[in-house]
Amino acid sequence: MRLSREKVNKLSHLITEELVRLEDIEFIEDRNTIRLEVVKIVGEELKKEEVLDKEARKKIESQKKTVPEGSLEWDILYRKYYAEEVKKL
Repeated sequence: MRLSREKVNKLSHLITEELVRLEDIEFIEDRNTIRLEVVKIVGEELKKEEVLDKEARKKIESQKKTVPEGSLEWDILYRKYYAEEVKKL
């Protein structure tokens, strides 16, 4: 899933604010440093997801039979290949 920079920033603010509300967490860094680390982590996870997506699509395209995107067969194959790539990770 692709997220705009604005959405990632909004998400980072929401996560940081929620962490601040938890009484069990003590911060040794300021909120903005924490928020920037959240942005970095979300970005890394989105990149991983993009690689998984590309690999699953590549496997579908390598089929002898052409499978049209959006078809039930394509969806089943995509989920299967995506899950295989997740296991590898």
